[in-house]
Amino acid sequence: MKIAVLGGGHGCYAAAADLSEQGHEVCLWRRNAAEFQAIRDQGGIGVLDMRGRRTVPLAEFTDDIGHAVRGAQLLLMPLPATTQVELARRIAPHVRDGQVIFLPPGTFGSWVMAQELARCGSTARLMFAETGTLPWLARKRGPAEVAITIRAVRLPTGVFPLARADEALAIVRQAFPAVQACGDVLSGALMNAGPIIHPPLILMNAAPLEHFPRWDIHNEGTQPSVRAVTSALDAERVAVREALGYGAPHFPLADHYTSDRWMYGDAHQRLVDSGDWREHIDLQTHRYMTEDVVFGLALLASIARKANVDAPVAQGLLASAGAILGRDLRAGERTLEGLGLAALTAAQLQARLQ
Repeated sequence: MKIAVLGGGHGCYAAAADLSEQGHEVCLWRRNAAEFQAIRDQGGIGVLDMRGRRTVPLAEFTDDIGHAVRGAQLLLMPLPATTQVELARRIAPHVRDGQVIFLPPGTFGSWVMAQELARCGSTARLMFAETGTLPWLARKRGPAEVAITIRAVRLPTGVFPLARADEALAIVRQAFPAVQACGDVLSGALMNAGPIIHPPLILMNAAPLEHFPRWDIHNEGTQPSVRAVTSALDAERVAVREALGYGAPHFPLADHYTSDRWMYGDAHQRLVDSGDWREHIDLQTHRYMTEDVVFGLALLASIARKANVDAPVAQGLLASAGAILGRDLRAGERTLEGLGLAALTAAQLQARLQ
């Protein structure tokens, strides 16, 4: 299958290499062609995983987004949700009927991108799918090198429009057999692990993150008090899902720490052992704040209000983050208010996603 991978981050390099190695025809797009020089010199992307190190050639890499998008069945965007509106504007002239845009994860980006594409004049009948996490735990170790710590074994995925779920998932599963249908894209957004894992970790580790040059929020930063807050936040997420009528499995975050039933299987210890997550995290600019808090946590809190679910942990963490950033995050651009959907009932919102 022809796949366009859009972006140059950790997940993008993991995607380009992994899917190429599976036999797909992958075109990797980045805005700056100079960023490809190391890949060109090496003859591909270097992959380091449990099988060792190897170089994986790519079919194509380009800075021409139109070239990357044209003819691709699957447009894969493993990028922060903060990039989705700009990407929609860039691809709008080039997308065609029947293509699938896959956002791992999406933070309700399927709806956001669909609206932006329409505003840009696109009439293409696209399908969108978004899941709860990246298909890989990965970190780039250089301009042409990516370390893949683990691959997801379960990817709960929502589709927009829901009526085309079978068609969309048949395409996505050619690249990601681990995909599991979970309903519409609001259900998919409420599977997003980032807004549950990362806000407690960065906010409750704010002092060491600002004091030490590098700090591992998943190792020393994950202590019983942090886990207690994370578990309470995740319970609020599950309560919201249940209030909206979404059934199990909800992929409770506790499974990430205590069993092999979560999206990555038994992943937490391998994540810690890799050492790749001992890093510098700037609380003003890191995506754990700008994406997982400002977009993801704010979205969860606003949906909880709509569903009449008490969510004091989500609201408290959001208020604390707002104090750090110096602004009120309760009506941000990725809340129902910011998306212009606050006037709808929960049932009306879900009906729009069909």
